[in-house]
Amino acid sequence: MKSLSCPNKHCPPSGKNDVGTIIRHGCYTTRWGKRRRYQCQSCGKTFCSTSGTPYYRLHHRRATFDEVAALSVEGLNKSAIARAKRIAWNTVHRWLERAAGWCRQFNSRKIKNLSGAELQADEIRMIVGSKQQSIWVFAVIDVWSRLWPSTIIGKRSYRNTLDLFRDLSRRMSLETIPLITTDGFGFYEKVVGRVFGAACVYGQVIKTRRNDRVVRVERRAVIGAQGLKQALQNSEDSVKLNTSFVERLNLTIRQGSAYLGRRTICQARWKERLEDHLELLRCHYNFLRRHLALKFGREIKTPAQQAGLISRALTLREIFSSRLLFVALKNVLFVLFDSTRPVTFATREAALAA
Repeated sequence: MKSLSCPNKHCPPSGKNDVGTIIRHGCYTTRWGKRRRYQCQSCGKTFCSTSGTPYYRLHHRRATFDEVAALSVEGLNKSAIARAKRIAWNTVHRWLERAAGWCRQFNSRKIKNLSGAELQADEIRMIVGSKQQSIWVFAVIDVWSRLWPSTIIGKRSYRNTLDLFRDLSRRMSLETIPLITTDGFGFYEKVVGRVFGAACVYGQVIKTRRNDRVVRVERRAVIGAQGLKQALQNSEDSVKLNTSFVERLNLTIRQGSAYLGRRTICQARWKERLEDHLELLRCHYNFLRRHLALKFGREIKTPAQQAGLISRALTLREIFSSRLLFVALKNVLFVLFDSTRPVTFATREAALAA
């Protein structure tokens, strides 16, 4: 019970932090057995272990909820999931909304302080609503760790391109000069120059197509041309300017989302639905899915492991549960609570002493 905290927003701070203020308060019965209830001695509020999590008031097993989220990021649409798990379509839809909202906050809190030595950006075109309404999914990848740190959905405009790189810069430590590579989309050069200025090396890969085939590839340095050779020498993955890694990420995104499949009848009807699902997919890709390019001996790491954000691959149960998630990084221990409580920081010694 040391890992439990009172979910009452009006509870005194002492009741949330003091050890021993949370006590057992009987049980309640579900179709799958008894569940424990707890009580806060400071405010008197009673709650269960799933309060403040996506599992709260769930009328099914938590494993079923996790399986629905896992099937969703493997490219199955909601109708197929409902048939496979024998539950209502509305239930699947409601569960995925809960999971996406939780993953959005988890991504926001955990993806930060990235080194970002080599970055690549690209965009995917898709349909929302009718075929006349096209929309673009902007994505960035950190090549060294294969991490997917930022994504923006909207029109292929200057504003959305700027939002993408601003969000990326807020998640970076900027300790090194990054090598950034994109295609020839016109707004990239203006945005990279505005966000990073001269503190980056920026290049473009421009492909000329004829009859749907690439007939010529032009590579050019746009910002920091004098540092391009050194940046490529420092790179562990690239020997020349390329967008291969972000294009492979685009394929992973398409395969993991039923909304983005080509020639599909499952396209998103609303932009918000697509945003929710991509947050769930991004969380699964970064923290759960092991990347074969990150194989070191017998160990295969996730992108978040390689980036130093976590020490081991997580599970959906760990992400969705209200228990504390301890991740040791250098001399700081990050203590992550559920979505109703902020992230607190404590030294390793103080946290272990508690």
